[in-house]
Amino acid sequence: MARLQMACSWLRTCAALAFAACGAVQTAQASPRVEELLSRMTLEEKVGQLNLVSGNHAVTGPFAPQSVRDAILKGQAGGLFNVYGAEYTRSLQAMALTETRLGVPLLLGFDVLHGYRTILPIPLGQAASWDMEAIQAGERVSATEASAAGVNWIFAPMVDVTRDPRWGRVAEGSGESAWLGAQIAAARVHGLEGQSLSAPDSVASCVKHFAGNGATEAGRDYSALDLSERALREQQLPPFKAAVDADARCVMAAFNAVDGVPGVANERLLRDILRKEWGFRGIVVSDFGAIGELPVHGVAEDGFDASRIAFQAGTDMDMESRSYVGSLPLLVREGLVDGGLLDDSVRRILQLKEDLGLFDQPFGRSDEKREAEVIGSAQHKAVALALAEKSLVLLKNDREVLPFAVTAKSVAVIGPLGDAGADTLGPWAAHGDPNAAITLKEGIAQVLGPSARVTALAAGSVERSTAADIASAVRLAATADVVVLALGEHATQSGEAASRASLDLPGDQLSLARAVLALGKPTAVVLFNGRPLTIEDLDRDAPAILEAWFPGSEGGLAVARTLFGLNEPTGRLPISFPRSVGQIPIYHDHLPTGRPAAETYKPYTSAYIDLPSTPLYPFGYGLSYARFEMGEPRLDRLRMVGSQSVQVTVDVTNVGPRPGTAQAQLYIRHKVARLSRPVRELRGMGRVTLKPGEAGVISFTLKESDLAYWQPGGRFAAPDVGGPVEVHVGPDSGRTRMTVLEYRPSSAMVQQPARVDTARPTP
Repeated sequence: MARLQMACSWLRTCAALAFAACGAVQTAQASPRVEELLSRMTLEEKVGQLNLVSGNHAVTGPFAPQSVRDAILKGQAGGLFNVYGAEYTRSLQAMALTETRLGVPLLLGFDVLHGYRTILPIPLGQAASWDMEAIQAGERVSATEASAAGVNWIFAPMVDVTRDPRWGRVAEGSGESAWLGAQIAAARVHGLEGQSLSAPDSVASCVKHFAGNGATEAGRDYSALDLSERALREQQLPPFKAAVDADARCVMAAFNAVDGVPGVANERLLRDILRKEWGFRGIVVSDFGAIGELPVHGVAEDGFDASRIAFQAGTDMDMESRSYVGSLPLLVREGLVDGGLLDDSVRRILQLKEDLGLFDQPFGRSDEKREAEVIGSAQHKAVALALAEKSLVLLKNDREVLPFAVTAKSVAVIGPLGDAGADTLGPWAAHGDPNAAITLKEGIAQVLGPSARVTALAAGSVERSTAADIASAVRLAATADVVVLALGEHATQSGEAASRASLDLPGDQLSLARAVLALGKPTAVVLFNGRPLTIEDLDRDAPAILEAWFPGSEGGLAVARTLFGLNEPTGRLPISFPRSVGQIPIYHDHLPTGRPAAETYKPYTSAYIDLPSTPLYPFGYGLSYARFEMGEPRLDRLRMVGSQSVQVTVDVTNVGPRPGTAQAQLYIRHKVARLSRPVRELRGMGRVTLKPGEAGVISFTLKESDLAYWQPGGRFAAPDVGGPVEVHVGPDSGRTRMTVLEYRPSSAMVQQPARVDTARPTP
């Protein structure tokens, strides 16, 4: 007992210091209704609001069964997750409203990363569209369907920036560019939360994983990382800042440790940056069981210590570790946790519930009639099809093999992914139905009609093809007018806990492809995958390659329409494709070196001796069926002084026989600055649709804030010394033409990176 008292005394001293450190955090603001409800809560009821309990559906961690009913009735559930269905969620809300003392409604969360029932392309595929309106429309579909099933809180978007495709969760994000990721983050938040958060077809978004999750060592999930302040601020945080500016109502703390501090325990991230710097007033939730894992990280002694550390660091809700509900009441009573901080967390949770309309319309989202009408509707399928078509990236098209003629009478669809519904949907497919997904074989049959013979042959599996399997594939291909090779990964080979040490095509797929390609038939490879793959050998052998990602419910039709010329491929890569895993990390906005690699190997330069230093396909890359010529970029003024903006234009001409959409990307490079700056930094994108022979102009606006970077003094600012800035424009990061802008600084320096336009569009 004496030892326990001494320990408590020491902890009280530490707690007092922690309270002082937290004192600068503003008290959470709440409505009179929330304040009145808070005043009537017991300590246990307050702590219960901080507990997030897993329901009876998808589980993403070590799950200890607990009766959902018991958790609600004991006041130990501020929210539930992994629950859906209008009838079921209505019963849960009714239980909370009528069978508990205060009748506080529940937050009901679910992982809806790329669709609820109507499954969209995986987020990495959506990012390949470079189309914010299409992405936002897709998230409206997700919100509309999930909300009809009673879900009011979605654990998305995932906005982690990554340069390591070995990491399985690259499939859930927007790739390697913090700038592109920020635009997409804002679009996703707007799509999920809609015009009004209280509307029955809107849900609260939860931006994840704060922060640095995409930079984990060796591409392994849950791993730690070390980040410089510059790398954190410039490479990892911009998408989170854009989401907060777009009024995201929740942030999920990451599993991983940054500089030795796990996400749920990282006060610098959760309080100093998120709340003090950015003014975030929403809730912070842990990832699954993350608070209970703090002792395993070695930063907490036991569950009580973990609860104290995580709570004081700024984690409001505990997802499924049960640490808070078992520890916080005693910690508050012993004076080891500040009761005022507890009240603030409860205020934020209750305020979110009020903003969602749960106090006034608790059953507004559990609508069986609307559930039957909207889930999987024709309108939603049309949105999914359009987004899938925009996500497809044409990687190679020698001799214009594509598009195939729609007059083809026989098509052989060969490979393990040609008629696989679950692998068309991809990982994290929520409540999607694999049997309802349009596979590639089915899509081609729809496009060509009953007069064509479309035959699918798996020729083994993703992991293995025997010699007999390959021989059967060759025999089938020999009888077909055209051949489509459907290769790639299983859906389960991407996503959480799906890191890969090799990025080669799994199993014997390359051998299968080579045997079929040797026939010389008109052949296109379609890749189904959740990450960049190392396909240099396939690129050498195949005349045409189309990157389909995991394209979703309508994906097979989108791919078929593109293969046969009914849709033009307009997607562009949001992440570089390495030639080998030995190049990782490889990305477009790397820093220069004093001994840069040349196009051909030179000794004593920053180069490999056994392969080129460039990626197989660079960031922003993608071909079209049309052919374009792009001119030199032009500036409307050669000098930017202070806050002046500069218009950048480029002429584009369609020089081919087909109409098409030309796309241009704007990059900058500081030639002289106080810090070495990346060789390319994306700052704009534009497109124009042109008929054969037609010319057009793509325009960009370059602002002073676009030149800002993280300065040693601890702020974003444009260079205070001024100097030349290269302005690059081209179809991708590897093919640009350049002009030079002279920058002269203003007296007032920019304090944040260029702000994403986060105004909610009018309906």
